[in-house]
Amino acid sequence: MKVTYGRGYAFSLQYHIVWCVKYRRKVLTQEIETSLMEIIDKIAKDNNFQILEANTDEDHIHLLINCTPQHYIPNTIKALKGVSARLIMKKHGNFLKPKLWGGHLWNPSYFIATVSENTEKQVREYILKQKEK
Repeated sequence: MKVTYGRGYAFSLQYHIVWCVKYRRKVLTQEIETSLMEIIDKIAKDNNFQILEANTDEDHIHLLINCTPQHYIPNTIKALKGVSARLIMKKHGNFLKPKLWGGHLWNPSYFIATVSENTEKQVREYILKQKEK
């Protein structure tokens, strides 16, 4: 776990974030996952936080992110879900819209937990094993 130093403070903030496809539809194919990961990486770069681990299953996504104390988590999640939904629907809408009534990709809720140096390894392993069920 890396400690980052700012002017007058030090921090190490990691969050495990999970959200689901609307109606838990199993629509995250390999092609859509590839597009989604590219989009998530771009959102992270644009908003100055890091994606430490990321993985999907057919109906949800797990992220482990590293951010600064200046990041307001609800806005970070809003950016991740909102921008990714818009761009994925733009690129893969013909496949997704018939499966998602109303055209919404993500369920409005999400899960978030802080990650400590004691739990980081377990969270990383859990995220990486998502497709092994």
